Order: sequence, then structure tokens, then C-alpha cells
Amino acid sequence: MSDWNKAIIEEFRANKGKVGGHFEGANLLLLHTTGAKSGQERVNPVMYFRDDNHYVVVASKAGADTHPDWYYNLLAHPEISIEVGEERFSVTAAVPSEPERTRLYEKVESISAGFTEYKQKTSRIIPVVTLTRK
Repeated sequence: MSDWNKAIIEEFRANKGKVGGHFEGANLLLLHTTGAKSGQERVNPVMYFRDDNHYVVVASKAGADTHPDWYYNLLAHPEISIEVGEERFSVTAAVPSEPERTRLYEKVESISAGFTEYKQKTSRIIPVVTLTRK
């Protein structure tokens, strides 16, 4: 997975935030987190959408039965940075409670049908994370 992410990150940076392939046409950002266990910086490409003044990402892990590692990193260290296009800036991550989580998840489903499939593939509640610019 890291080689796959590395190629997407390189393409993202070379093309001012645009990538092709599976993510072509999607809004993609680079999430810079600190490892919950390792303390090392991690960078993950993640689809996002905007909701008011928040960037919203979904910890779907394509419907896997476990949360992605970046989600645990955000819980441990919510003060992070993101890259959107050519800009990098600081944000604070928060996990909204219900009914806000469901409202945001339904919004991402209306943007990308894949998120409905992910929800159907797993029994876990897929977390939604808001990222608020500082």
C-alpha cells in the first residue's frame, strides 16, 4: 500500500493536487499525521469534500473491517496539516457525534457511490472526520 500511496502523492504534487487513475476527478488531499505509536510523520492521500468551513474525510478503508491507521493517528494527535492543491496548512481534526456523523456520511454517499458500497461491506460504523483550518 505504501508504494501505491507514494505514487499518488508524487502525482498529486507534480500536478497541483490532481491525479488520474482511480481518483481522477475526485477531490483529494494529503493528510499529514503523526503516528499514534511511532511518533513519525505519515502522509496519506484521502478523498474529501467541503461542508461549510470544514474539509471532511471518511475513514472508510474501502469497507474493511478495521479503521485505517491514519484515523488512529488523528485521534492521538488531532493537530495536523493537510495539502490541498499546492497549499499546505494546519487544521484541527474532530470526530463528529450523531446525528452529524450520519448527515456527513450521507453527503459523501451522494458525491461518490463507492461509500455506500463500503458501508455495506462492513459491520463497523465508518468514522467521519472534520478538518477545520486554524
